Amino acid sequence: MSEKILIVVQARTSSSRLPGKVLLPILGETLLFRMIERLKMVKRPNQIVIATSDQPGDDEIQKLAESIDIPCFRGSLNNLLDRHYQAGKAFNADLVLKIPSDCPLIDPVIVDEVLDYYFEHEGAFDFVGNLHPATFPDGNDVEIMTMECLEKAWNEASKPLELEHTTPYIWENPDKFRLGNVAWNTGLDYSMSHRFTIDYPEDYEFICRVFEELYPEKKDFSCDDILTLLNRKPEIYQINAGYAGVNWYRNHLDELKTISVSQTKII
Repeated sequence: MSEKILIVVQARTSSSRLPGKVLLPILGETLLFRMIERLKMVKRPNQIVIATSDQPGDDEIQKLAESIDIPCFRGSLNNLLDRHYQAGKAFNADLVLKIPSDCPLIDPVIVDEVLDYYFEHEGAFDFVGNLHPATFPDGNDVEIMTMECLEKAWNEASKPLELEHTTPYIWENPDKFRLGNVAWNTGLDYSMSHRFTIDYPEDYEFICRVFEELYPEKKDFSCDDILTLLNRKPEIYQINAGYAGVNWYRNHLDELKTISVSQTKII
């Protein structure tokens, strides 16, 4: 019997740097809609669920999910580990695939690539991702974990950063979990130089420009298509280049054992 894959898209409206970012418009639809549209292109059979908080401010996310016929799971606002674990249980998942909603340019081909790696080595890993070390342009985050792995982390994790960011307890403890990682097959590392995620107004402007340039001609545009566009129109790359390499690690370098200062930009 094939394993049930649950793609959990964590989303909320209470972003501190760019409130309501998942509901911002892109070509007449919300950013979250466009992201789900791309995830529906993942070839390996799966179920997508939008996991939001149980706070009234996130009622709009549930309404959006209902309008596009995507299940919505509601759970803890700040304990994302619990939210993912409870969603996995609620939907009887065997594998939980974590993708944050700040990745609207995520390439479904990359998602399939990470899934293929897990299944090609089925039974060998508890967790497979593409972030440790990261090589893909930031915003192509894929983390896959078995329910057994997720449950172990849920039972044992206690630090605030482990609860808020879902997976650190797993990849910070290679002695407790069998970890796999997928590197970009180009052999290049664009993780610190190219930013396809959204946290700042400049990121939103960048993402809008990418969609405006590529989507009308090719709805399933790829990561390679974006890189080709940026080479052709470097002014688009420059829109949010100042934030390239900025990630949440920078606030926890004194707590993380496996992350160094070279893996984040301090601002």
